[in-house]
Amino acid sequence: MAERKPEAAMVSESTLKQGRSLSRNRSDMGKGISEQRFTDKSSFPKTDVSFEDTAIAFKNKSDTELFLSYLIFKLTKNPFLVKVLSKAAKITLALGLPVKPIIKATVFRQFCGGEKKEEYEKVISELGRASIGTILDYSVEGSEDETGFENTMKQLLHLIEQSKSDPNIPCTCMKMTAIAPVELLETVSSGKNLSEKDRREWKEVEDRLDLICSASFAADKPIYIDAEESWIQDPIDDLIEAMMAKYNTGRAIVFTTLQLYRWDRNDYFKRLIETARAKGFKLGIKIVRGAYLEKERDRAKRMGYPSPIYASKSETDEAYNRAVQIFVEHIEVVEICVGTHNEESCQLMVSYMNENDLPRNHPHIFFSQLYGMSDTISFNLSSAGYNVSKYLPFGPVESTLPYLTRRAEENTAIAGQMSKELEIIEKERRRRKLYIAGVLQSSLCL
Repeated sequence: MAERKPEAAMVSESTLKQGRSLSRNRSDMGKGISEQRFTDKSSFPKTDVSFEDTAIAFKNKSDTELFLSYLIFKLTKNPFLVKVLSKAAKITLALGLPVKPIIKATVFRQFCGGEKKEEYEKVISELGRASIGTILDYSVEGSEDETGFENTMKQLLHLIEQSKSDPNIPCTCMKMTAIAPVELLETVSSGKNLSEKDRREWKEVEDRLDLICSASFAADKPIYIDAEESWIQDPIDDLIEAMMAKYNTGRAIVFTTLQLYRWDRNDYFKRLIETARAKGFKLGIKIVRGAYLEKERDRAKRMGYPSPIYASKSETDEAYNRAVQIFVEHIEVVEICVGTHNEESCQLMVSYMNENDLPRNHPHIFFSQLYGMSDTISFNLSSAGYNVSKYLPFGPVESTLPYLTRRAEENTAIAGQMSKELEIIEKERRRRKLYIAGVLQSSLCL
């Protein structure tokens, strides 16, 4: 492929100069902020964005939709109930009982965009009117064979092609385990000698990923590659680094994901920055806290090796916020997606941007949350002029059920997350009742 630099990807020199000045004057940035510990709200610098405006957050929801969201989060607050309902849904769908319409009208509607293109395109347009981009996430878990991997790749290529002509789809996303056998990733990660069959399959994995990244480059739309379990992540890191060196010459097209509950990830982040500078490519990074906490700890305990996960959530929070700072210090070579439902981390990024006079729509900075969650963060950031996107899963109800089950189980495990969602919905319902009462009183006075 002939090398090119996409016109849409070129960042203005004046914008990037602001980033370069940060790197030249790191000792002045934040006045001692590197030693700060962000473990409570009081330690955060003041920002000009409030996440308390529920009128902005829920402006697209009717009273009925808001009440439905309230019921769903009320149910998912109870871990026992989540497990019971998840198992019941699997059994009833497997038996062919007519529960699909109920699932689709409730939890599926809350967290997914639809089964068909015409359904999720309505959601994309709705989010677009609020200046929020959509990251389409094909949540069908394919079979672990060549046919399944090829089908998933074709679906990803179709989404990339679709994103090319739609400004409301700023990027796409994928998991390596959707195009590569887990067993093969484990073998490569172990350092064992590969058989002829293994080498052939690994070459096919490399070719699939290269085709996907090449299509993303041609479409000039980034692709976020999710992180996986620690014991298969090393070969994934190697593959993504090779793709970044190949396709991130003008801007970051290929993004890797750092799970900051791992205590080694910020050191890896720094090494990636050094590599990007040395090889002359842009580093694309999505930062998240992590998705496999219990699985990681259980495996480490069972197999007798040190857990790769921080012992406490506060340590993870500190590592996440440290990654935000590392990014700002190297903004001229790094592009980031701040993937979090944590208000404090979003406030921290906003405060850094304010302190360093970075424009709110800086092309190297995106905030992202899951569809159906943390709307007070997404919509208020977008309303204030920041780059925001929502992960939007789609696919047949039956096929997305594993995703919905994990989503519900993960939500119950996040301390305070469901309580926060309920709190903001209750606040908006109270506000609407007061507003209606005020309108009626004014009408009566007239």
